[in-house]
Amino acid sequence: MKRSLLTAVFGLALAVGTTQAQVVVRIGPPPPAPRQVVPVAPGARYVWVPGYYRYSGNAYLWVPGRYAIPPSHYTVWVPGRWVPRSGGYVWVAGHWR
Repeated sequence: MKRSLLTAVFGLALAVGTTQAQVVVRIGPPPPAPRQVVPVAPGARYVWVPGYYRYSGNAYLWVPGRYAIPPSHYTVWVPGRWVPRSGGYVWVAGHWR
């Protein structure tokens, strides 16, 4: 019984400790991203990861796109995006799927 309780408490502590805090930005992101010329890929396996706006604490800054190699053959890049939430905007990071 004690072992089960200890395991449950430890699991809960781990779950709480791994949650990520979300920063809500009250100012909306700029309208459409600037046009970016996509250079020739450095190799056959490379995938273009588009740029995005990052909030620096007082302004949005453009982070240019780049090429990356997917972690496995059939994965695709899902671009990050700003999502309206809690009276502002929250960044949902891009990821491989």
